[in-house]
Amino acid sequence: MISANASRSVVKSVALFEAAKGIVVLLAGFGLLSLLHRDVRALAAALVGRLHLNPAAGFANSFIEAAARTTDGRLWFMALIGLLYALFRLLEAYGLWFGRVWAEWLAVLSGAIYVPIEIYEVAEKFTWIRLSALVVNLVVVCAMIAVLRRNQRDRKTMAAG
Repeated sequence: MISANASRSVVKSVALFEAAKGIVVLLAGFGLLSLLHRDVRALAAALVGRLHLNPAAGFANSFIEAAARTTDGRLWFMALIGLLYALFRLLEAYGLWFGRVWAEWLAVLSGAIYVPIEIYEVAEKFTWIRLSALVVNLVVVCAMIAVLRRNQRDRKTMAAG
């Protein structure tokens, strides 16, 4: 059983985590827009060179080729998707911070939807990053379920008494 203080702490922590994700994606979207009307392939090649990677092999080559196919339209589209994602996360953070039940449900559902994908990714190719993402997501989902159950029990008690 989770205490009332722990419940508030969990919800505030998840709210801050979701807000941070929203802000990071929002900043990334602005970063994408800064690439408009620029030679993205040349920028990618310069980045690969600065990181001392072989531009003709593996990931570096794929990165440069993907950059070569990037158009202003694609940049706008990716920035728009990023904006929508960021707004979703910031809305969720707002709701959690101010104790809205819909936000608690949203946190559970929006976290749980990724669990099967993360399990598949860990099973497909184990990395510590993939495992960490899965564990963090499971902790958040389980904590938010505990909060929902506690709050539901509290609401029933208040309605009965």
